[in-house]
Amino acid sequence: MDRDIQTILLRDNPWIEATSQLSTWLREHLPSPYIPRHTEVENSPIWSNASKAHLVIGPRQSGKTTLIWSLLASLQLPTVFIDCEIPLLRSICQAAPLFLDAMDQLVGHSVALFFDEAQHLEEAGIFVKGLVDRRPAAPIFVSGSAAFHMEAKTRESLAGRAMRTTLYPFSLGEVSAEASTKPPLLRDRELSKNIERHIIYGGYPEVWLMQNPKLLLTELVEALVSRDASDFFKIARPDAFRKLLRLAALQVGNLVNISEWASICAVNRDTLRSYIEILESTHVVQLISPFVGGKRAELKGHPKLYFIDSGIRNQLVGDFNLLDERADKGQLLEGWVFGELRKAIPTGATIHFWRSTSGAEVDFVVQHGKNIAAIEVKATPLQRPKITRSARSFLTSYRPRCLYVINTTLDKDEVIGSTPVHFRRPHELGGVFSYL
Repeated sequence: MDRDIQTILLRDNPWIEATSQLSTWLREHLPSPYIPRHTEVENSPIWSNASKAHLVIGPRQSGKTTLIWSLLASLQLPTVFIDCEIPLLRSICQAAPLFLDAMDQLVGHSVALFFDEAQHLEEAGIFVKGLVDRRPAAPIFVSGSAAFHMEAKTRESLAGRAMRTTLYPFSLGEVSAEASTKPPLLRDRELSKNIERHIIYGGYPEVWLMQNPKLLLTELVEALVSRDASDFFKIARPDAFRKLLRLAALQVGNLVNISEWASICAVNRDTLRSYIEILESTHVVQLISPFVGGKRAELKGHPKLYFIDSGIRNQLVGDFNLLDERADKGQLLEGWVFGELRKAIPTGATIHFWRSTSGAEVDFVVQHGKNIAAIEVKATPLQRPKITRSARSFLTSYRPRCLYVINTTLDKDEVIGSTPVHFRRPHELGGVFSYL
């Protein structure tokens, strides 16, 4: 093994020369305070599976590396950490047999492997596949910020050999876990404060924990444009990409007209589509399609676009005012609800919106197999239960398992026909998934 490579690996993995330091070394990579992620509990039985590679992907700075360190600390696994951003270390990650020979020289026994920012590897999929096929004795963990690149390299190579977890920024439930253990009055005060902050600044871990969240949100957007777009994805028109980001932020929840947007951004339709694909693949935005349930009155065609994180969206429009002070509060709350749905949606479920040719609309329809649930979002304070004609039309036509009306003031239950209707504040949105 090259002496410089050996020096880097021993520096990054001091436990190799002092095994008694393993537990301390694993724990020191966790921030204080550490906010547990829901996926840690949900996927706890699979993390120690040594027959698969464990891929954790998602947007930059969403906590992927921290999640893996937390898993390793809980499992107390002897692990070799490889920072794939370091060119010299990438040189030993070109062929699985040679890499494993280098590990035998370094540690002399089978240990877990942790490849951080693996999208920087030229052939990540083939390389990890080779490791899985040749060493089933210990788990392999892989993190990757740019899902577009990671999936292009790994989709076929790792079929049947990897378990993929997408990690988004903190959900409201994750940052409010401690509040649920407090007395009712203190719980409600803390939840109200968390809801407001989460809607305005979003849930990126560093943003959530720092005193000046606006500054970091600005840096995150600049990194997306200057590093990911211009450098990583080799976008020729970063000016058009910036314009698209701001346009998307202003048009959250509206129908996306590709031709119109391309004209505004001064690019052709194919270029605009490719830019939106990049934003989707890097987990910045998501397009959702209309719900089609077989009724003639449904309107097919243009999708809608939402941001995964409302903080990024607010930075792009330059507005961090409180919800009740916003002219766009309905649009903002609707976008935030989408982000929370996206983070919590069951595997195999999809999110749509419904719009009929007569103009009836429902904000979100979550479909999981044959089960569907409808969600309406109301930013205007509600004093009493009120169901729109559009929602009633949808209930009559499709008989969903439930209708949730997310609002800021009212908690009440009703039944319309045979459909349970729940008026709930934002922190109770997760209850919709019990019907799916």
